[in-house]
Formats: sequence, structure tokens, C-alpha cells
Amino acid sequence: MNLVVVSNRVARGKANEPMTGGLAAALLPVVEKSGAIWVGSSGRVRDGSLKEPFAEIEALGAGALAMLDLPAAHYGGYYEGFANSALWPALHSRSDLIRASQGDYLSYREVNAFMARALLRFQKPDTAFWIQDYHFLALGAELRDLGVTRPLGFFLHTPWPARAVIEGVPHHRELIEAMLAYDLIGFQTSDDCENFLGYVSSDLGLEVADGVVTSSFGKTRVAVFPIGIDPEKFAQQAAKAVSHPDVSRLRRSLNGEKLAIGVDRLDYSKGLINRINAFDRMWTEHPALQRTVSLLQIATPSRGAIEAYGNLQSELAKLVSDVNGRHGEVDWTPIRYLNKGFSQTVLAGLYRTAQVGVVTPLQDGMNLVAKEYVAAQNPADPGVLVLSKFAGAANELDTALLVNPNDIDGMARTIATALSMPLNERRLRWEAMMDKLRAGTIQRWFADFVDALQETRSDRCGPEPQLLVPPAPWPLRSVNSSSRYH
Repeated sequence: MNLVVVSNRVARGKANEPMTGGLAAALLPVVEKSGAIWVGSSGRVRDGSLKEPFAEIEALGAGALAMLDLPAAHYGGYYEGFANSALWPALHSRSDLIRASQGDYLSYREVNAFMARALLRFQKPDTAFWIQDYHFLALGAELRDLGVTRPLGFFLHTPWPARAVIEGVPHHRELIEAMLAYDLIGFQTSDDCENFLGYVSSDLGLEVADGVVTSSFGKTRVAVFPIGIDPEKFAQQAAKAVSHPDVSRLRRSLNGEKLAIGVDRLDYSKGLINRINAFDRMWTEHPALQRTVSLLQIATPSRGAIEAYGNLQSELAKLVSDVNGRHGEVDWTPIRYLNKGFSQTVLAGLYRTAQVGVVTPLQDGMNLVAKEYVAAQNPADPGVLVLSKFAGAANELDTALLVNPNDIDGMARTIATALSMPLNERRLRWEAMMDKLRAGTIQRWFADFVDALQETRSDRCGPEPQLLVPPAPWPLRSVNSSSRYH
């Protein structure tokens, strides 16, 4: 099977470059080894006809990476507009933050149609397309409209919310009907599946039997495929990274004090305000912990043009300053707050240095930081993971210390408990989590989904029809940067 993987964000495969977002970092190693073609945006926009996409193509291990310049006229409405001001808040159950215009929705559909036309260049008789994430909910329907009958799979990396929340998204019915063009739809958790199927059954009135939906497109299978990491590779990387200059400087600066670490994109779904308040509460209620533990919070900025993100960045910076002003001393800073990204190599070493990993999103599809933190630990002296029960990872890592991120007092107590946990208990909890990581690797996730896509059969039978836009050789070119948006 010739596999074409599609996502908005792609990774270039350079180990020393900062990585932002779990999707790109997760897909990189399996695409490199599988021989798949990975198609995504180049990071640039351009003017011109939507009918003649062009790209850079480069080798990516055994596979290839193909990058498109997205259309300038529609990029803002697609990305900052509908995808991240309507879909993202809805998928994370923040109905209060949903903002979208009719123009945003039309731009979202235009970019999905643009990507569909571009993908025809990669279609072969044995091609299967695997579409990733909320940027391309309608891409399957656009491909079907172009006459594509090859297998189409879709995987959502975010949660899928309750019916009452998704109904707040403009054109929700049209979008979800379009999603049923996919042969296979994958979610992170069973709750996500149930929410989606509940909408399909109740709002669309469609037949649902054993996770299979029957619609005008045929049959669509809906199933759970929890994404993982490569724990052994990450553990090796972490062990080597302790000698990295950035990690060595951090270790020397601690002067014997313990370290807690949080690594997130700067996003309202990550619960950063509540996390900082929990540390503030802990130092207030347990003054003996002052000067004995600090928090390293890495919060990589993203989507700064969206008002909600700008407001969060300002609020968080002020809160960190207030907490440091209340508890800090001339020779001790309680919270080390960094607004920049780090490479996977450096992050692995930072995780291994920290005695506590704090992963407390208000809502998250999976959260691979939680899994990376566990994999990075020293088996002889592992740290403790404090994990939100609203992260998808909590379904697997159930021997972490699970918390409700809305309960500030409870989080403060749990972090203090993590800091004092005896070695024997830490080892038992860590070993149980590592067993889960080894059983659910990124390679297993990839293989399970592709196998399921191959096995899934719709009622779309007969010979491949003539394509409305005939395939053409893919033009290669050197691109001069025009408008960066990552």
C-alpha cells in the first residue's frame, strides 16, 4: 500500500530544532521508517490560482516530505479563523471562546478543497490517504467530490466534546456529515468515540451499529487508537542528554533543590493559570518547601494573533511575576518561566532532571509530554508524574498521581505528596507506567490504524472513476520565504 499522510503542521526531521506540538513530533519517526509520503504546509502563503499547487519535496528517511504554500487569500480565515477560533475551542469544551465568521468557514472549506486537489498528484492504484487532525475535517469529502475512491482514514489528535458543545460550532452539521466520507475515523479515547457517535445518531439520525455509521457515503468505522511514543528510544535519548550543555547548566543551578517541570504550548487548554496557582498555594500552605523545590515552566508561544492567546500570555506572565515576588528570595526564584521551544534532545534531558513532571491540562486529546516524562526517567531513581484526569494519557497512565486541574488545593497537596514520595513507591508506579508505554508505542498506533484502514470496507465498489483533475507530475522548486506563520 502506498500511504499518503496529511497534516497542517509537519516536522523536518532535524533533532536539534525546537518542536512545538505533539502531532508533528509523533508522526516524524514513523513516517521516516514507513516510507510514507507526508504532505503538509510549507509555512508560507502565496497569491495565485488555487488550481496549481506547488511544493518542496525532500527525503524523510525511507519516505518523503511534500510541502505546499497555502493560498494567502484564505489562510487567515482557515487557520486563525475557523480552525483555531471555532474548532479548537469547541473541541476543548470552551464554548465561550468560539469565534468565527461566514468568511472564515468558507476559507476553511477552500483550503480543504485546495489540499484535495494537491493530493491527486500522489494518487496511485494502491494509495491510501490518512488525514490528521481538525484542520482537515472536510478533506475526505473534497477528495470524494474529485472522484477518489481509495481508502480514506482520519485521526483526531484533540478530544471530541459533548453534543451540546459541538453544536455551538457554525456549520457543525455540514462538517460532521462531510467527515463521514472517511472509511475510518480514529479518536484517542472511548469517550471521544461515544460523543461523536452520539451526535451522529441523535442529530443526524443515522444508523450506528457496533461503531459503524451508515450514511450517503457508505459505511464509516469509528474506533479508538490511543497514540504513543517510542519509549525505549526516548529513554536512551534522555540518558545521553544529561550531558547536554543546557541540561548541565540547569543541574548545576539547582544547588541541591528539587525540580518540577511543565512543558506546554502556551494555550488555554493546558491549565497553566491553575498550575501556577497550585504551586503558589503549595508554597503558602507548606512554607518548608520554599527554597527546596522550584518549577521550570516552558510555555512555547503559539497563535499569537488570536486574542485569547495574547490575553493568556499577558495574564500568565503577570501571575508568574506575582508568585515570584511573593515567595522568591535574592538567591532563589520559585518559578523559572521560559517562552521558547527546545529540541526533543534537550527536553529529554530536562525531564530526566526533574523529580516531578506536572501535566495538568483542562482538556487534552492525549498529551505526549506525560508519556515522554515517564520514558525519560532514571529507572533507579524515577520521578513522579502529576497528571490531569482530563488528559487522554490518564486512561493508560493510571499509576500517575491523577488530579482535577480545577481543584487548586487538591493539586497543591498532590504536588507536595509527589515531592515526598518514597523511592519504592516511585519505582512501582513508574514501572507500571512503562509497561503501558511499551505496550502502546507510536509504531503500534501507526500499524494498528493502517491495518484497520486496509481492512475497512465501504460500499463504494466498482472501477476507479476518471478524476475531475487529472494527476500531473509534481513540480519542484526553490521557494523564497514570503510569509511565516508557524
